[in-house]
Amino acid sequence: MPNDDVIEKHFDIKQGDVTAVDIISSATNLSKNIIKQTMAKGAVWVTRSKHTQRLRRASRKLNVGDTLHLYYNPDVLATEPPEPILIADEKDYSVWFKPCGLLSQGSKWSDHCTITRWASQHLKPERSAFIVHRLDRAATGLILVAHTKKATTALTQLFQQRAIKKNYQAIVQGHFPESPKVLTIETPIDDKPAVSHIKLIGYSEERDCSLVNVDIETGRKHQIRKHLSSIGFPIVGDRLYSDEQGFKTDLQLTAVSLSFTCPISNMPRRYNLDSQLRPQL
Repeated sequence: MPNDDVIEKHFDIKQGDVTAVDIISSATNLSKNIIKQTMAKGAVWVTRSKHTQRLRRASRKLNVGDTLHLYYNPDVLATEPPEPILIADEKDYSVWFKPCGLLSQGSKWSDHCTITRWASQHLKPERSAFIVHRLDRAATGLILVAHTKKATTALTQLFQQRAIKKNYQAIVQGHFPESPKVLTIETPIDDKPAVSHIKLIGYSEERDCSLVNVDIETGRKHQIRKHLSSIGFPIVGDRLYSDEQGFKTDLQLTAVSLSFTCPISNMPRRYNLDSQLRPQL
């Protein structure tokens, strides 16, 4: 039986013509089948000539001078990724609905619960997948995934240039002020400029919650969650920036639209999330 404890080990390869499976099986109680599954889920890495990358192919031979890294956590590896929904396949990139719990980016412990890994395994024809922007693990909504290095660079530049318009909807606690004017919050985050524009869509007296529209000019970590909480309207289900106790729902924050000029075709693109996937009062 494999050891169920967390294992982090690093191996300096001193002889050639060996595989990661051979090295790890001889140094741990993990079976070769478990090791192969661990590799497939992105928890085994190799460093070669100062470059470190995930090692998935069990038959790949290691070279003298390589360093093999194992990050085995049975709880992480047992996690099943929630299934995203393909919104559009543009060949060079794709657009997905990311559900709560699916990750934008992996860690050294795995990447099998990321949107990029899902896309690379489920798109037809199969292709590489690269992240160009992020959504919080707890948030839902539209996310772009690139499939070529050219598209990755071009889309990343669009985000850096703020040339991609991102629109969100959120359900917040309390009655958000009704006003024909958009409320703009410019409180810096981590000493960096951060701008959010918020407007009321509707209010539920029964729930004492408001549905708001949010446009952002910047994309700081947890920007919308921090900005709404800072003015006394934390997002429902926010376990980090709310005093609400006994949460019965996931974070009610959704990226509902993306619009930009496609850097590959130079054609305008706009992707809107269907109403049933948006927050509902």
